[in-house]
Amino acid sequence: MSGLVKPHGSDVLLPLLLEGEALAAAKVRAQTLPKVILASREVGDLIMLGIGGFTPLEGFMGKADWQGVCDNMHTASGLFWPIPITLSIDQAQADELDLGAEVALIDGETDELMGLLTISEKYSIDKAHECQQVFTTTDPEHPGVAMVMSQGDVNLAGKVVVFSQGDFPSKYEGVYMTPTQTRELFEAKGWSTIAAFQTRNPMHRSHEYLAKIAIEICDGVMVHSLLGKLKPGDIPAEVRQDAIGTLINEYFVDNTVVQSGYPLDMRYAGPREALLHALFRQNYGCTHLIVGRDHAGVGDYYGPFDAHHIFDDIPRDAMETVPLKIDWTFWCNRCDTMASMRTCPHGADDRVLVSGTKLRKALSEGGEVEDNFSRPEVLDILRKYYAGLSDEDNVEVKLSGHSAT
Repeated sequence: MSGLVKPHGSDVLLPLLLEGEALAAAKVRAQTLPKVILASREVGDLIMLGIGGFTPLEGFMGKADWQGVCDNMHTASGLFWPIPITLSIDQAQADELDLGAEVALIDGETDELMGLLTISEKYSIDKAHECQQVFTTTDPEHPGVAMVMSQGDVNLAGKVVVFSQGDFPSKYEGVYMTPTQTRELFEAKGWSTIAAFQTRNPMHRSHEYLAKIAIEICDGVMVHSLLGKLKPGDIPAEVRQDAIGTLINEYFVDNTVVQSGYPLDMRYAGPREALLHALFRQNYGCTHLIVGRDHAGVGDYYGPFDAHHIFDDIPRDAMETVPLKIDWTFWCNRCDTMASMRTCPHGADDRVLVSGTKLRKALSEGGEVEDNFSRPEVLDILRKYYAGLSDEDNVEVKLSGHSAT
């Protein structure tokens, strides 16, 4: 009997990836079907459906589920879910597709055949309403709002079967893992309480401190990096993985940390995305999600601890994974160590606030970065990356919005 937390809304993981003869037959059938081109965000969502990361969903949401998730954070059946999982096309293509028909799902960037969808519904949505509910803004400068507003005007709903995980398994070999794989790893290690650390940045000293707090509480920590698309100016996943792996090897006790990654694009939905992060980490086998300052935020759209507060506003039984809420963290010159508002009695003049934005800005400008900001081994990796950027790339870094994770 597994000692791990159950998947969300189910006793078992529900991966939708086909294998063997079923996969071969479905691929042959797909050659004769109409094609629907997926945006990068939709490809990531489809892969998560395939590997069971979005258990217990069986496909892309219909209108009643979309409405319920936007307005009340639950589907029509009552399943807790904080962000709509949808697929969109333009009106002209929607008019050509019949309900009940199958369509082939194609990665719009690689042309890879990713799966099949059986159409159960075609519907239009109020995009501005989704943006206001999910992102708390309709500002087109918000990258998540821009993503939704650029979608097609018609959503397709229906069950899916999935053929591929894209290039994630090969490109991030040893790091990319499915929920089945992380669960097997946790069980092999004898872990039952696991904290997920969400990041889209290399880990600086504040991140390291957060992870080490969690290690004191749980059996282990999974540093779980986003491997999908980011906004301009963010550090690519390959560089991040190198930096994170080096930090773990040099500064963490063996068998306390697992480095892993998942295939989604960032939505930058702040508090709502924090809930989604906790929900699918339950499917990966995690009991806790580390939630620090401005989790999944961008710019100044969210308060620094809005992602803490939202967990207090949902039903206690919404999901089993719980937040590990941690206050402002910083280096204190008088304490001569990392600290938080709860542990350090000193004033602002003694505190060095550590953030991904400050680190990116300093490195892009060739500035000095103190060891109390980031470990020297990590800085060596990041300096090599920034040294290879063009002037135009560095401008994007300096203009990019900020997120703590």
